[in-house]
Amino acid sequence: MSNGVPDSEIPMETAGAVAAEEGMFSTLDFFILSALAGVCVYYFFFKNKKQEEPTFKKLTVQPMQDRASNTGFIEKLKSSGRNVIVFYGSQTGTAEEFAGRLAKDATCYGMKGMVADPEECEMEDLVKLKEIDNALAIFCMATYGEGDPTDNAQEFYDWLQNADSDLTGIKFAIFGLGNKTYEHFNAMGEFMDKKLEELGAERIYELGSGDDDGNIEEDFVTWKEKFWPAVCEHFGVEATGDQFNIRQYSLTTYDDLLKEKTYSGEIARLGSFRNQKPPYDAKNPYLAPVNVNRELHKGGDRSCMHIEFDITGSKIRYEAGDHVAVYPVNNQDIVNRIGKRLNVDLDQVFTLTNVDEEASKKHPFPCPTTYRTALSHYLDITSMPRTHILRELAEYGNEKDKEFIVKMTSSSPESKASYSDWIIKDHRNILAVLESLPSLMPPIDHLLELLPRLQARYYSISSSPKIHPTSIHITAVIVQYNTRTGREVEGVATNWLALKKPDNGIKYQVPIYVRKSQFRLPFKTNTPVIMIGPGTGLAPFRGFIQERQFVRKDGKTVGDTVLFYGCRHKAQDFLYEDELNDYQNDGTLTKMHVAFSRDGPNKVYVQHLLGNNKEEVWKMLDAGGHIYVCGDARNMARDVHDTLLKVLTECGGMEQQVAVDYIKKMQSKGRYSCDINGVQCVGEGDVWREGVPVSDHRTRPGKEGHLPCVDPACEERIGSGMDRSTESAR
Repeated sequence: MSNGVPDSEIPMETAGAVAAEEGMFSTLDFFILSALAGVCVYYFFFKNKKQEEPTFKKLTVQPMQDRASNTGFIEKLKSSGRNVIVFYGSQTGTAEEFAGRLAKDATCYGMKGMVADPEECEMEDLVKLKEIDNALAIFCMATYGEGDPTDNAQEFYDWLQNADSDLTGIKFAIFGLGNKTYEHFNAMGEFMDKKLEELGAERIYELGSGDDDGNIEEDFVTWKEKFWPAVCEHFGVEATGDQFNIRQYSLTTYDDLLKEKTYSGEIARLGSFRNQKPPYDAKNPYLAPVNVNRELHKGGDRSCMHIEFDITGSKIRYEAGDHVAVYPVNNQDIVNRIGKRLNVDLDQVFTLTNVDEEASKKHPFPCPTTYRTALSHYLDITSMPRTHILRELAEYGNEKDKEFIVKMTSSSPESKASYSDWIIKDHRNILAVLESLPSLMPPIDHLLELLPRLQARYYSISSSPKIHPTSIHITAVIVQYNTRTGREVEGVATNWLALKKPDNGIKYQVPIYVRKSQFRLPFKTNTPVIMIGPGTGLAPFRGFIQERQFVRKDGKTVGDTVLFYGCRHKAQDFLYEDELNDYQNDGTLTKMHVAFSRDGPNKVYVQHLLGNNKEEVWKMLDAGGHIYVCGDARNMARDVHDTLLKVLTECGGMEQQVAVDYIKKMQSKGRYSCDINGVQCVGEGDVWREGVPVSDHRTRPGKEGHLPCVDPACEERIGSGMDRSTESAR
């Protein structure tokens, strides 16, 4: 090759000239040229090597990253004289909280417990647990999505599926967290219970099942009240009868710590909000400016926001159907009232450090920080406190208040009814408890130790990156209602977001990150799709419709696109009405069926419209169409499922069982996808939109703890403003 010309194409005369030139070089010439080449090599590769070596900054480990050491859990148990290890599979913290309570309970029965995250352990070492006398492994495992493990239990689940280890001699017990609304209730608990037994492990007590659709706290307390006596009988130990309120964290305060050394709301890395660096995820959210925050409702006493987050330059990528997580900030009035009630300086800087040196979690939240920041960013101060929190707080009250709390938190049916009536039905948060019982004066650090972590809120993304590559849109109803005691309850995230309106060039920033989903349009654009989403269940479908309009304009063939949508009043809460009409007019939407449940003499919902158009639905399904459902799992999604069965039997001529199998096959092939009910993790606290449990919104006759919905905005709006828990999980 010479100057880019193949050698075969060089003329013969030229080739001869080249050869003649080459013959003019002597041996001395070659020696000199070789020496020069050697000098060049040395200069570029050796002489400058020190200058080219990368310089490394001094590595500093932030407190929240100090999760696990190289020491295995077996060695930790042996070195600390423990014999009970409690593993948890948790997405939102409830299973982790239950694990902590079980480890703490062990002290009351002459045993010593430790909590462990399976993601940070070599779970193959489970076989070595038999080396420890009277050893017991307890698992608190939440089910995520449609029978999936939580993120931190995924590797353990994968290992168990193929494990052939001999676990003979291993003693275990499992408490599963699930939700009976879903088909695969407590699937992770059941799988582990069966698999561990198959591998030879011995079950000490029956599998526990906590149901989020009921009262998971009561389910857990009831299970462990029978579990511990079974442990005592098996291991020959006796309960001490003492209730140990052992502090898990020690307090250190600072008077002169630099502001730069103090966490101000960051999730993990100190200073990450001041110095933003991709990639952005759950531990490193992006501070997204709010470009748009406008009202979607045209009337009535409810409010629904359309919000657009600017992701320009963030390198964040998303797809239509994904979810965006928002880290909210608690209402400052509640924060200030807690500080005033406990007579503390909220701007005091402090650190809580685990007194257990073997614990994987060194701090309950990012430390050092201020009490104000902890109450604002890190702790859930609006949820209803569980019984174990109240029991520990009782020690700081007078005899009357202490007796009241002890009676309410004991195991008798009367106590459980009292807790349900006073805490759940009145939706008392920690501030309401403190204000109702004036003698309670717990130290602020103990209260912070007990309160659960404030969780991110997840929203279906209501835009397509093909149309909006530099922004993420969400659709969320503001949650506000009054309890029967007259106190106002507000959704944490939506009421905080409602204040983030661009004004005079000022754009507020909101910590976000994107979580991928399997809620996707078909790969082939000519596949017909049916979308069913009442209220803010419309959100992901807005992104789908935008996507289909884009590919149509790009000249591709697009299959029929049919939307079933429902709201209360056409004149008040028909979300994106003008947009949807435009999509229908330009042919992007083949058809749009809308139910206005309050505009007629009878209530009409999307499932009714689905049944009224069963021939059209069957035709699309028979042609290989996909069906998508977004909204309420308890009522709407179930009714849609039942209506589809009727479509298949009446229009498709199928027998009932054949129709059931047909739907299951659609689900397995991704042709029937649901994005429903907004639980952050099935079994870990039914987070209905803003952390308000579903039991406060929906009534189920004959079930204790459920009451008629007190929120007038409850019905059609269930959809977007919540985390997804079905096939779209992870």
